[in-house]
Amino acid sequence: MGEQVIPITEMSGWRIMWMLVMFDLPVVDKEERKAATRFREGLLDIGFEMAQFSVYMRCCVTRERCESLTNKIKNMLPSGGRVDILYFTDKQYGQMRHFFRSSEIKPLKSESQLALF
Repeated sequence: MGEQVIPITEMSGWRIMWMLVMFDLPVVDKEERKAATRFREGLLDIGFEMAQFSVYMRCCVTRERCESLTNKIKNMLPSGGRVDILYFTDKQYGQMRHFFRSSEIKPLKSESQLALF
């Protein structure tokens, strides 16, 4: 299952995708807390970064990679709660405004930006 290698010159802000995984999982009893922790750790293991406690993000080179990761997430789902996944382009991500407290902050870098270093 080799991933397609795309030269940096062919990367486009309309082709590069971001995934946003949002979830609300039950954490009332010990088993539910363990399941929620396993889910969060699973997201980290497949390359997601925590944006907020129940919101994780990851940049992907193609829509196909997003679909592949969605299948992995589907296999990790705990039995309770809700999980939503949103895809959007790098161009759309670039238009987001990010604030922490009262200051604007810089967003996460896309894979095309990271590949330059």
